[in-house]
Amino acid sequence: MNDTIELKTEERTPCEVWTRVMGYHRPVTAFNAGKQAEHAERCYFNEQPRGSLSRQEQRVAA
Repeated sequence: MNDTIELKTEERTPCEVWTRVMGYHRPVTAFNAGKQAEHAERCYFNEQPRGSLSRQEQRVAA
């Protein structure tokens, strides 16, 4: 039995990405070309939970 659902491109709902700029939220599609390129180059990170082992190891190494 195959329970996967496959949608055609025209059946998909577009996803609008919003981001915070200068203290308020705006859709990325409303940016000019330069700001859209800057948004595409952003680096994302995962913050370690406070008190995690890796954080403690960083303190010892410092």
